[in-house]
Amino acid sequence: MTVNLLDFDADGLTAWFAEQGEKPFRAKQVLRWMHRSGVADFAAMTDIAKSLREKLKARAVVAPPAVVSDKVSDDGTRKFLIDVGNGNAVETVFIPEDDRGTLCISTQAGCALDCAFCSTGKQGFNRNLTVAEIIGQLWQANKALGVVHGDERVISNVVMMGMGEPLANFENTVAALKLMLDDNAYGLSRRRVTVSTSGLVPVMDRLREECPVALAVSLHAPNDKLRDELVPINQKYPLKELMAACQRYLEKAPRDFITFEYTMIDGINDSEAHARELLALVKNVPCKFNLIPFNPFPGSPFKRSPAERVRRFADILMQAGIVTTTRKTRGDDIDAACGQLAGQVKDKTKRTSGRVIPLMEARS
Repeated sequence: MTVNLLDFDADGLTAWFAEQGEKPFRAKQVLRWMHRSGVADFAAMTDIAKSLREKLKARAVVAPPAVVSDKVSDDGTRKFLIDVGNGNAVETVFIPEDDRGTLCISTQAGCALDCAFCSTGKQGFNRNLTVAEIIGQLWQANKALGVVHGDERVISNVVMMGMGEPLANFENTVAALKLMLDDNAYGLSRRRVTVSTSGLVPVMDRLREECPVALAVSLHAPNDKLRDELVPINQKYPLKELMAACQRYLEKAPRDFITFEYTMIDGINDSEAHARELLALVKNVPCKFNLIPFNPFPGSPFKRSPAERVRRFADILMQAGIVTTTRKTRGDDIDAACGQLAGQVKDKTKRTSGRVIPLMEARS
C-alpha cells in the first residue's frame, strides 16, 4: 500500500523507515528534502542512494493537497483554496506584514461548533483534515511564495485559526505542529505557532502536556448566558472551567499570557458594561486581548461594531493594564478576513444555512 510521507511527523517517519529496513538517518534526510526544500520527487533527493529512491518510489508518495485557486487582496493578503477531496475545499490565508509573515491554516473541512458569528460554522462540517492536508497548506504556501530552501523565511508565524476547531482534530493537529517546530522541517519557534480554540477544556490540558505552543482562546462574550448563544461549546465547558484551563495552560506555555480573541458585534457584546465584565472574568489570567471587528457574510444577522465603540471598549481594557489590540481587517475584499472563511464543505451535520463556494466557481 502506497503511503503519503507528509502524513508522518519525525517519529512516525522514523518508524515507517524502520519497517522498510532503513536506518533512522534516512528518515531525517527525507524529512529535510520534503519540508525544508519542498521536494516531492524522490528522484531529486540526490544524497539518498538510488536503490532507496527506487524503493520509495514504489512504496510512497509526497502528495500535498492541490491548490484550486490563489487570490491576492488589494492589501497583499493571499487566499489559497485547497482541494481536500470528494468535492470539499478548505481555505488558507497568508498575511504579509512589515515584521512578519503569518499563515492562517485550516484543520477541518468545515466546523461542527456552529459559532453564531462565523461563516465557516454556518457551512456545516464534513471531516477532520489529515496531517498531510494540514501541513500541506504550509508546504504549498511556501512553494507559492517562492521559498524553496528551509533557511529562507517568508512565513515566520503560523496560526491555527482557519476553518475548523484544531483541538477537535487533536492527533493530526499535534503531528502537524511537531513538523512546524522540527528543525529538520520548518524550524518555527513555539512562540510563533499559535493554536486557537473555542474552549475544549480537556483537550487544552492535553495540548499543554504534549505540545505546548502559543494559545489563543475565542472568547467573544464576558458571561455564560451570552457565550452560550454565541459559542455553543460554552454550554459544555462554561467560563469558570475555561478560565481555570487557561491558568493551567500557562504553567507550560512558551508565552506568559493567553490571547483572548473577541469579535466585536454591534449591540451584542460591545458595550462598556461588557468590557468591565470582561475585566472581572480574566482578573486571574495573564492575558492580552485581540478585538476583531465583525466581518459580515451573506445571511448573517449581525453588524460590525462602530469604530468609536470599539475604541472605547479597548480603552477600558487598556486602562486596567491589559494589552489590547484591534485587529486590522485584512483580505475582506477576497473573503479572507477572520470569520469569513467558507470554502466548500459537504455538510454531515445537515444544518448548513450559508452560501457555499462551488469548486467550479472557485476555479474561475
